[in-house]
Amino acid sequence: MILLDQVTKIYPKDTKPALDNVSLHVDPNEFLFIVGQSGAGKSTLLKMLTKEENPSSGKIIVGGIDLDYVKKRHIPHYRRRLGVVFQDNKLLPSRTVYENVAFVLEIAGMSNKDIDRTVPKVLDLVGLLDKAHKFPSNLSGGEIQRVGIARSVARQPKILIADEPTANLDPVTTKEIIDLLKRINDFGTTVLVTTHNDGIVNYLQKRVVTLDHGKIISDQKGKGIYRLEKEEPKNKRKTMPKVAKRPLHTTPTKTPPKKKIIRTI
Repeated sequence: MILLDQVTKIYPKDTKPALDNVSLHVDPNEFLFIVGQSGAGKSTLLKMLTKEENPSSGKIIVGGIDLDYVKKRHIPHYRRRLGVVFQDNKLLPSRTVYENVAFVLEIAGMSNKDIDRTVPKVLDLVGLLDKAHKFPSNLSGGEIQRVGIARSVARQPKILIADEPTANLDPVTTKEIIDLLKRINDFGTTVLVTTHNDGIVNYLQKRVVTLDHGKIISDQKGKGIYRLEKEEPKNKRKTMPKVAKRPLHTTPTKTPPKKKIIRTI
């Protein structure tokens, strides 16, 4: 489904690569977490998959398409094969929930009849059928994120990419969003999620790929957990500071008084 073969990305004026010889294979219907600190290369990896950026070297194949051969004018068509959930959602504030989802289908060239049949099903999937005629300004943060997911899956993509989908959400809403992504995955969609949230990673225990300074340092292919801290080298392990030894307490010995010598005249 997704193949990255020795992919390296070096941005102009950067001395270190954003991605450094990354190789990764994602099977169809897989659920994958990509974790790492800020600057680890997560966003760059996603941009490679969505064709926002091109690798400096290496090969990327998505859904059988070699991205080297996707010309600039064909990029919009390629991206319609993917579902992408953005951090900022990019909802149209002057359109209702229904219209926001329908707009994506209009761009894809779907007929009005098919749109009218598809949108209610998608809104029902994400639990927003009763909010269809609400505007984004009248929605909670979790509901806005659900609209973003609805737009991403409306075209029934084989691959769904979610960039920090639970950022700034409370724990209850976070769990609801992750359960929704899992349900979409259960329907047969390959799901990639970037996150800093250790709770959702440990909750689902799916495959977890950890990036650090552009390199894959860990790939837990089953029951993965969130672990970013690497073991320090033996010669750099922290040791207790040395404390100067105190002399043992001893009872001072008394020196006998000197005998007085009496001189006679």
